[in-house]
Amino acid sequence: MLRMLAALMTALAATTATAAEPPKVEIVGHRGASFDAPENTVAAIKLAWEQKADASEFDVYLTKDGKLVVIHDSTTKRTTGTDLKVAGTTLEELRKLDAGKWKGEKFSGEKLPTLEEMLATVPTGKRVFIEIKCGPEAVPEMDRVLNASKLKPEQACVISFNADVVAASKKLRPDLQALWIVSLSTKGKPKTAEELIAKAKEIKADGLDLSATPAVLDKAFGDKVKAAGLKLYVWTVDDVELARKMIAAGVESITTNRPGWLREQLAK
Repeated sequence: MLRMLAALMTALAATTATAAEPPKVEIVGHRGASFDAPENTVAAIKLAWEQKADASEFDVYLTKDGKLVVIHDSTTKRTTGTDLKVAGTTLEELRKLDAGKWKGEKFSGEKLPTLEEMLATVPTGKRVFIEIKCGPEAVPEMDRVLNASKLKPEQACVISFNADVVAASKKLRPDLQALWIVSLSTKGKPKTAEELIAKAKEIKADGLDLSATPAVLDKAFGDKVKAAGLKLYVWTVDDVELARKMIAAGVESITTNRPGWLREQLAK
C-alpha cells in the first residue's frame, strides 16, 4: 500500500512539474529587446541576452560603401531624427547619428551598429536571425562578416521577405539556415499553405517565418508545413494568448519585442 502511495505521489509530482514547465518554443528578441531598448542597437541585443532570449533578430542594409549596417528602415529618419537614405550614405556618415536618444536619454549616444558588432555579442549556445532588407547583393558581404566572426554556422539564420535573397543565401551558404518571411495578413486572399510550401521548396528555404495570424495559421496549416519538412516560425508576438495559439498550431519559434516577459508568461 505504501509503495502504491509513493508511486502515486511521484507520478503526481512529475505531472505538476511538467505542467509548470514553459512550452518548448524558441523565444527570439525582435530587433533585440526592442520593447525596453532602442531597436536594432547593441543595447537592445545585449538586453535580449540578459532577458534570456534564445535568439535575437535584427535587420541589415548595405551602405553606399558596401558595408552592412543594422537598421530596419531604408532611411534613418524614424530612429535618428536625421533623414538619410542608407544606401546613399557611407558607414562613417551613418555612425555619426544617434540611434538611441529617441527611446530615452539613458540610451543617448547609441550608434547604428555594424553587423560585426551585433555578431560579437552573441553568447555560446545562442543564435541570431539576420533579416536582409535590401537584395541579394548583400549576401556576399554577409558571408564575409560571418566568416570573420566567432559564430558557428548553426548560430546564424538568414531571413528575408525577398525570395531571391533566400535563394542566393542558400546557394552561397547552404550550411546556413534560411527562412522566407511572409505576411499572412495582407489585403486580399492569403496564400495557402500549399502555395507557400511550393515556393519555399523552389528557393530551397529551410522554412517559413510567418506573421502570427491565427485566422490563417492554425494546426491544419502548421501540420502541412511541417509535413513538408519545413521549419515554422512566427513574428511578432507580444500577447501571451496569441503565443499559445501559435504553439498549438505547431510553431517552433516565436519572435517578440518582449522576450523575457513572454517567457515568464508562458511559464505560468
